[in-house]
Amino acid sequence: MDIEEEEAKKVKLQKREKAESDRLLELEKRKKQRLEEMRETKKKDVENMKLKERIRDKVGKELSMLEMTCHDMASLLRGLGISVGGGTIHEVHVAYRKALLKFHPDRSSGCDIRQQDGNFVYRHFNVNSCTQMQRRVLFPGRNFLTWHGSKPYLFVTEPELIKEILSNKEDTYPKMDMEGYAKKLLGEALITNEGEKWAKVRKLANHTFHAESLKRMVPEMSESVQKMLERWKEHEGKEFDVFKDFGLLTTEVISRTAFGSSYMEGKHIFEMVAKLTAITVKNVYTVRFPGISWLIRTDDEIEAEKLERGIKNSILELVSKREKGKDEMYEKFGNDYLGQLMKLLNESDTNKSITIDQMIDEVRTLYGAGHLTTTSLLGWSVFLLALHPEWQEKARKEVVAFCGLEKPTSDAIARLRTMNMIINECMRLYPPVITVTRKVEREVRLGSMTLPANMTIFMPILALHHDPRIWGEDVHVFKPERFAEGVAKATNNNAAAFFPFGSGPRTCVGLNFTTNEAKITLSMILQRYKFTLSPNYVHYPSDIFLLTPKDGVKVVLESI
Repeated sequence: MDIEEEEAKKVKLQKREKAESDRLLELEKRKKQRLEEMRETKKKDVENMKLKERIRDKVGKELSMLEMTCHDMASLLRGLGISVGGGTIHEVHVAYRKALLKFHPDRSSGCDIRQQDGNFVYRHFNVNSCTQMQRRVLFPGRNFLTWHGSKPYLFVTEPELIKEILSNKEDTYPKMDMEGYAKKLLGEALITNEGEKWAKVRKLANHTFHAESLKRMVPEMSESVQKMLERWKEHEGKEFDVFKDFGLLTTEVISRTAFGSSYMEGKHIFEMVAKLTAITVKNVYTVRFPGISWLIRTDDEIEAEKLERGIKNSILELVSKREKGKDEMYEKFGNDYLGQLMKLLNESDTNKSITIDQMIDEVRTLYGAGHLTTTSLLGWSVFLLALHPEWQEKARKEVVAFCGLEKPTSDAIARLRTMNMIINECMRLYPPVITVTRKVEREVRLGSMTLPANMTIFMPILALHHDPRIWGEDVHVFKPERFAEGVAKATNNNAAAFFPFGSGPRTCVGLNFTTNEAKITLSMILQRYKFTLSPNYVHYPSDIFLLTPKDGVKVVLESI
């Protein structure tokens, strides 16, 4: 028995010795691997340093030391061992950005892009030789270039640059040319036209929507809201999607105030415009080969043309009806928007007149975009007030103080300071339009960037409205009090950082119309109801031409 135990101990000891030997061998192996990795890393570092020196030698220390075409840039990148794919402008630019991040992770170098002799030219910069403004514009990543097919898109989020673009003092940044589905939807209307065409209708629109005209519209707006609230009585205490009803309300208001009709009379036009809008949004990022539509047309293209013809015929019927009734019901076509357009249509002076197609485009645009902005604003306002009952109560007390339980008057809504703060904060968090676009008419210097002609500029309103560098770390919090001392104070004197209705000479002509309608609607709702968000509400903001709650705004109404 003792011999067996002795043998077992020897076997056990041998196993331990072997395990220890294996462990030491493994440690030695790992040590060698680490040394090899360190040697390889050091070797790569040396190679990278040499490559950095090579590219820095090429870039140079001065601001404009090196300029090269797209072809030359591709050759340089290939020489540095960086793939440029097929050598297209887009592939070369992507490769250049990769090289910049690889060799200059501190972003010590950048590039300016302009067009020369039909080629994109890269001009390199050394940050140390740039001015403070140039550093802010080029290198923090607030402005960047992207591509849509072969078209360069520049995104600008610097308030100073946006102000310069939208002021458009030298007619350098006109509106984009409408193409495809967007042209069928918007045509040549006030929001897309330039030059004399725009000036004619803008003057008319300013007259139609000026302060005195808006005062006359208040009773009609209030009457439409009253009808909506009558329908709401059957939904008291139940879950109810107010967003759908806001759509009916705003179409009713635009019909009564701009076209002297009711929603039911223009219902088929609204429906066709809504369908055409849906097709446009669906195809907004579709890129087709030029001329292909002449050979092969998609179902959407066929449907869009059908809707375009239907809208045109319906508007002509509306115009014909006004023509026949001008002596009986309207004096000289009437003073609403349709009447004013018809006056321009019948103007004998060709310098002042508009064509029938222009008039149709204006009416179609107002039937579409003219009410959707207010619908979006009302939907998000009720959503935010339902989430924040303390602000709902503050607004209600203010409404009762100035209006009592009566319909709001034009004088009363002008004094609703808390309501104004709430509406501004709603438009900051959920702006109806999330992006404004312009094109570059000719080569121009913007800040420290040289932009080629025909480049498209995007100014993302949503991004600026949620920028913590402008609004603070609480940028995503609903805080109407940030507007207590006005927009300038709220934006830290960056007024161009808040532009839900655009800015400059092309500021939306319907700004006051929309805010008045929103104030009247919210005031009359607050006079009658408290509301909370339904447990079944699904938060789904969607860019459907405008920023809308795709699944609606479901609330529970409680009568006061």
